[in-house]
Amino acid sequence: MDGDGGSVTGDDGRTESPNEAALLALMETTGYSMVQENGQRKFGGPPPGWDGPPPPRGCEVFVGKIPRDMYEDELVPVFERAGRIYEFRLMMEFSGENRGYAFVMYTTREAAQRSIHLLDNHEIRPGKFIGVCVSLDNCRLFIGSIPKDKTKEEILVEMRKVTEGVVDVIVYPSATDKTKNRGFAFVEYDSHKAAAMARRKLIPGTFQLWGHTIQVDWAEPEKDVDEETMLRVRVLYVRNLMMTTTEETLRQEFSRFKPGTVERVKKLTDYAFVHYHSREDAVTALHLMNGALIDGATIEVTLAKPVRCVYPIFAGSSLSPASLLSLKPGQFSSAVTLLEYYCYKNSWALPEYYLYSTPGQDGKLMLIYKVVISSTRSSFMPDKVCTVLEDAKELAAQNALWNLDCSFLNGSSPGSLSPPLPPVSYGSLSPPPVSNSPGLLSYGCTRAFPYPLSPTTPQRLYIPPNQNPAFF
Repeated sequence: MDGDGGSVTGDDGRTESPNEAALLALMETTGYSMVQENGQRKFGGPPPGWDGPPPPRGCEVFVGKIPRDMYEDELVPVFERAGRIYEFRLMMEFSGENRGYAFVMYTTREAAQRSIHLLDNHEIRPGKFIGVCVSLDNCRLFIGSIPKDKTKEEILVEMRKVTEGVVDVIVYPSATDKTKNRGFAFVEYDSHKAAAMARRKLIPGTFQLWGHTIQVDWAEPEKDVDEETMLRVRVLYVRNLMMTTTEETLRQEFSRFKPGTVERVKKLTDYAFVHYHSREDAVTALHLMNGALIDGATIEVTLAKPVRCVYPIFAGSSLSPASLLSLKPGQFSSAVTLLEYYCYKNSWALPEYYLYSTPGQDGKLMLIYKVVISSTRSSFMPDKVCTVLEDAKELAAQNALWNLDCSFLNGSSPGSLSPPLPPVSYGSLSPPPVSNSPGLLSYGCTRAFPYPLSPTTPQRLYIPPNQNPAFF
C-alpha cells in the first residue's frame, strides 16, 4: 500500500485483493500500511508511530491451517486480542488466495506467548481450527564435509567470499586431535533472509570449498528458555574436553575455588555436565572456568539449558488417571508420542515402524524408519538417515506428521519439523534440523539420503508400537 492512497500494491504495481474494500477499511482504522511482494503480503512492519529497532527474537508466531479465502480483515482483529502487532505477513498465491499460513510478529515476547495460549487450536470459522506456535527466526546453517585441517579463521574467510551477511563461524575441535575440526561448522548470518539466500546458493550439492563438495542444511535453532527458568539453573555445560579427562579431574578443577560445592559430574566423550549444590556457586564457577586449561585443552563453559520443566509434587496432592486424549497437543515434546495421539484422536490403528539400514559413505551404519498407518493405507519415509536409533524414529514420526498435514498440533516451532514444501518460502520452516544443543535429540548425525535401499540388502525389523526401540 502506498502511504496515502490506501491501495494494496503488488510486485508489478497492480492492486491485488479479493476483498479490497474490507482491507482498505482495516488500514484506515488501524493506520497500518500494506504491501505485497515476494509471495507475501505485509501488514505493518513497523506499525504507525514505531520508533526504534524491530522486536527481538521470540516475538513472532507461526499460524497454520488458515482457510484459503480468509484475509487480514478477518485475521488481524483476532490476533490483536493477544497484543499489539508489529507485522502480519500472510503468504499469498499468484491466484490471490492465501497459502494457508502466516507469520505474526508482536511488539513483545509476552504478546507472542499470549497468542499461542489464546489462539492455538482456535476455531477461526465453524469447523476450521488454526494452529499457532512460536516461530524461530533461524539464522544459522550447518556446513558439512569441510576439510578437517581448516581453522575457524580460514572457514570464516571462505564463507564470507561465497555468501553475504556472515557474522560468525562455530567450529568444534576433534575429540581426539584438538588441532583439527570435526569436518563440519555452523555459520551464523545477520538475518534469516541472508541465511536463506546462502542456503539457496549452496544447497544444490555441487558447490565446492577447497576442492570438496560441501553439505548444507539448516541448523536447529537453539531452544528458547524463559529467563525465569534460566535464573534457577545450577548446572554447567562443559565442552572441548580431552577424551582422557576424567570425571574426578573435573570435580577437582570445578570445585577448586570452594571445595565441596560440586554435587556431581557426568562426562560424555568430550563434553560434560557439572552440577552444583547452589546457583551462586555455579555462576561463580562459570566465570572462573570458561576458557580454562584442563589436560592441555582450552574448555568452553556455559549454563546448561534445561531439557524439561519439572515441578515439585506437594503432600496431599490428588492424582487422577489420565489418557492421551485428555492432554493438549502442546504437552507433547516427542513427535512419536504426538503421532500416536493423532492416531488415537482419529480412531486409527497405532503407527507401525519398519527399520532399514544402509552403510554410509564414512562406513557408519545409517538407519531410517518407514512409518505405516494401516487405517489410512499410507506409509511415510523421510529423506534423511541417522546413526542413532531413537533419532531415526523421531525423524520418521516428524515426517509422517507433516505429510498427514497435522503439524499444527505441535506446540513447538515448525522449524523443528521437516515440511515437504520449499523451505526458503516458509521463513522459519526448515528441513530436519542439525542440533548442537546438549541433552536434546541430536540430528548432527542426520545425513541426506543418497543411499539406495534395495529390498534384498537392508536389514528389516518390525518394532511393535508399544515397545521401546532401546530394547532391540
